[in-house]
Amino acid sequence: MKSLFIAFLTLATSLHATFSIVAYDPDAGEWGVAVASKFLAVGSAVPFAEAGVGAIATQAWGNTTFGPRGLAMLKKGMNAQDVLDSLLATDKDYSHRQVGIVDSRGNAAVFTGESCFEWAGHIKGDNFTVQGNIIAGEEVVKETANAFLKEKGPLAERLLAALKAGQAAGGDKRGRQAAALLVVREKGGYSGFNDRYIDLRVDDNEEPIEELERIYNLYKITFLPSAHIRFEEEYREGGKIREAEREWEIAYDLMTLALEKRPDDASVFNGIAWECAQRDVHIDKAYEYAMRALELDPEDPNIMDTMAFLYYKIGEYEKAVEMEERALNKNPNNEFFKEQLELFKKALKEKK
Repeated sequence: MKSLFIAFLTLATSLHATFSIVAYDPDAGEWGVAVASKFLAVGSAVPFAEAGVGAIATQAWGNTTFGPRGLAMLKKGMNAQDVLDSLLATDKDYSHRQVGIVDSRGNAAVFTGESCFEWAGHIKGDNFTVQGNIIAGEEVVKETANAFLKEKGPLAERLLAALKAGQAAGGDKRGRQAAALLVVREKGGYSGFNDRYIDLRVDDNEEPIEELERIYNLYKITFLPSAHIRFEEEYREGGKIREAEREWEIAYDLMTLALEKRPDDASVFNGIAWECAQRDVHIDKAYEYAMRALELDPEDPNIMDTMAFLYYKIGEYEKAVEMEERALNKNPNNEFFKEQLELFKKALKEKK
């Protein structure tokens, strides 16, 4: 009896009763997965993606090895359908699986095993797949797909719109608990160190999609302006001026939105100013934002450091030294501040 209970519990906690969408935006060079479910922390199990490679959602009685194994195959140049066929061919329990894959070129492949609990099914189109199991009915996948196709704007917002439409059509018929959004782009992550442009999860909430959208809107104004400043710099260095101008327009719109939403938050002004300053782009705008940050919080040494760096950038070396010394007085053990001060003093000495 105990073994039967354990077997039942294992199956119950393994069922990713879920609806999800996997998609590719060829214009932005982004791949993404959005998922919602009555399954705790669904974002830890369903979505997988790698920039320049593709994206995968594995669900139902999900085989999570399909994520890393599938991406490895895609990276070798296999297309989405061949990867899907290969994954299923090596899985004796394939009839319990549901998988959606989009490869680096937007080719889509999707599978719903005959043993997936009803209602289960999928739709695929150019650059996307939608799949669901234990959902209210076929309308869930249809409306998810329709919303994705109709929505304009960034991939992340199209994916969120798709989730909302799927939920409005009935969603997971057991209820709501968790949702996740993963979008990858080359060097899109924090400070450009990885490809996780957007990686957000709501693990346990009565309204997970709404909460996911709230977090996304906050994330968008906090981290995405600096990401698009980086993208602009990379395009400009590569001689792709049109693409660079597009990225600056996006960055500027995001910065404007951030300042509208948080007009008295010195950290927002300082963060944008620092990103521009260290990349030596839009120094006039960076100077304006750093001055505003210093007005809002005149005792913050990090803002003083940004202001000092901007003085250095525009050749005001005496002011740079004075401001960095103020920052060091506030934080005397900061090694970076010490290095910056030496840099500014050297520039001042050479000027004289």
